[in-house]
Amino acid sequence: MTRFFLIRHAANDHSGHGFAGRTPGIDLNAAGWEQARGLASRFGGVPVAAVYSSPLERAMQTAEPIATLLGLPVTSREEFLELDTGDWTGRRFDSLEDDAAFHRFNSLRSCSGAPGGELMLQAQARMVAGLEAVRCSHPGQSVVVVSHGDMIRAALAHCLGMPLDLMLRLEVEMGSVSTVEIGDGAVRVLAVNGTGRLPRG
Repeated sequence: MTRFFLIRHAANDHSGHGFAGRTPGIDLNAAGWEQARGLASRFGGVPVAAVYSSPLERAMQTAEPIATLLGLPVTSREEFLELDTGDWTGRRFDSLEDDAAFHRFNSLRSCSGAPGGELMLQAQARMVAGLEAVRCSHPGQSVVVVSHGDMIRAALAHCLGMPLDLMLRLEVEMGSVSTVEIGDGAVRVLAVNGTGRLPRG
């Protein structure tokens, strides 16, 4: 089985306030860089074959200290890109409080999305396809994948057999590591939203 360390990018000034989406140029803030360096220290002695990342700056910057520690390059993959939030990109959450589509999106992720954006089902299929492609390249190895909160929740929901409508019940904090193993016809979830010692067995 291939072990995946699914990492949500570290902190930046936009997180938690609105839909950053695929906006370019969003960098880690000082706290985020500290988080990224702390993440890297947790991978000392952990056998990792490759480091993959969403192409967005906040994800690539989170991956860089880990890759440097491990002596590996960071390979960006479009499959791990953030959810396309369409017309909501750049909007603050509080500005959407009176928008029925926003409330539907947060309660029915399986069949709703941002206007002009991507359905969560489409994003989940993209994320899972990316994990499967990486698995085929690294059978029996461990890999790091740095992505985004909703994308990691979608991957975990897939691994757990959980409906997407319940995915927001999964806490995935910035800088956290969720660990899954995927093989031929088998999936194991080892940790969700991990902030301590990484599974090594």
